Amino acid sequence: MQLDGSLAIADRIRKRVEAERDARDLELRAVRETEHRLAGEQARLIDSVHRDEVVRTEQRMRIDLLRQRSVDELGTDPDVLIEEYGPHQLVPPSLPAPGDPVPAEGKEPQPMPYERAKQEKRLRAAERALTLLGTVNPLALEEFAALEERHTFLTRQLDDLKVSRRDLLEIIREVDERVEQVFTEAFNDTAREFVGVFSRLFPGGEGRLILTDPSNMLTTGLDVEARPPGKKVKRLSLLSGGERSLTAVAMLVAIFKARPSPFYVMDEVEAALDDTNLGRLIGIFEELRESSQLIVITHQKRTMEVADALYGVTMRGDGVTTVISQRLRDEVIAVPDPPVAAESVG
Repeated sequence: MQLDGSLAIADRIRKRVEAERDARDLELRAVRETEHRLAGEQARLIDSVHRDEVVRTEQRMRIDLLRQRSVDELGTDPDVLIEEYGPHQLVPPSLPAPGDPVPAEGKEPQPMPYERAKQEKRLRAAERALTLLGTVNPLALEEFAALEERHTFLTRQLDDLKVSRRDLLEIIREVDERVEQVFTEAFNDTAREFVGVFSRLFPGGEGRLILTDPSNMLTTGLDVEARPPGKKVKRLSLLSGGERSLTAVAMLVAIFKARPSPFYVMDEVEAALDDTNLGRLIGIFEELRESSQLIVITHQKRTMEVADALYGVTMRGDGVTTVISQRLRDEVIAVPDPPVAAESVG
């Protein structure tokens, strides 16, 4: 029983000691954390003191350099310089620096209180302007005279160019007016002739020339409206090949009649025409031959029959081509320019 009591007492004492030991460990950990924090704070304070010492040393050196510069460059004691030109003195008026507000007209600039930020800004602007000026150029007067002479020459050239440009614009205007006038007259004549020629080639049909932009005769396009007899379509793309070919011939003949020429050359313009339409076209050829010479390249026999002379190209048995000719109407020999000639290629 005594042994059990002793063990119980010893166990209580052990637990109490362990609890005290844990408490001492916590206190020790807290003390070490405090020591570590204070050591860091001490290091920061030491660094701050060191930086302050360095800054103070640099400031003392800068002040000493400025004092020495005041004596060397200005020949004035620093105390006198500060007293006469210190920030407590008003800044005397001076020429406006770049960026300064322009004083009102008739108002003289007045002394102003010293403002460090404002004066530093004016200093930087003045330094930039001085840098842009560069070093002193002893040849500046000669260069200025040369540039002034060059400027005078270029000014005269520019005036001449302006006059030339004005004259050219006037010429262009006159040419445009003349072109517009000639084109308008030619179009009106051609459109009038086209109506008559088309009605002859397409009896009972209607055809006309229209402008895409009548308000601007210099850039307008030209459309052809053709309605053969018995059809309602007017677009050329919807016509047959023969109708399109005959419409093109009508367009050419209208141009020939509106603006006659001494001779015309046509290359197989009637190749796609049937006998009826060919007969109508030959009738128009007969009218054109009264005032002009026609050179027609054709394979149509009926066209050859109305020709005054035929010229053909044939190939002999040895493979050599030969040009042959045949005059069909002797009475045209006395005519200086034969009215019609037909060429057959075979």
